[in-house]
Amino acid sequence: MSKLIKEFKEFAVKGNAVDMAVAVVIGGAFGAIVNSLVSDLIMPCVGVLLGDVDFADLSVTLKDAVIAADGSIEKEAILFKYGQFINTIISFLIISFSIFVVIKVLNKAKRQKEAPAPAPAPEPSPEEKLLTEIRDLLKNKV
Repeated sequence: MSKLIKEFKEFAVKGNAVDMAVAVVIGGAFGAIVNSLVSDLIMPCVGVLLGDVDFADLSVTLKDAVIAADGSIEKEAILFKYGQFINTIISFLIISFSIFVVIKVLNKAKRQKEAPAPAPAPEPSPEEKLLTEIRDLLKNKV
């Protein structure tokens, strides 16, 4: 049991838990931004291009609403909201692509940071030094 507590302590102290919490909060905010982008900017433009269609309102009525004699609604209609589903799919694709790009950039930066420096040239062996000296002496004689 103490080993488990020790491992958890190491995990929490290393900052992984804090990093994860920050990522969840930022991810939630990013999701809200992308949802707004899709529902408020992209889908209205797509709807206009397709003939004034509002995707959020696209649905098929599975069961009609029950209306009382006084005109009030007793039971809401049951709808198959495929337009909202299309909005959600587009939001997912944008979020997925954005995360893919961010991770790709981070991995590239990490690889560049971790690239090993070229190793220095090894010191020549005593035989190589001797041969170099002999060569230089022969050059000077000629």
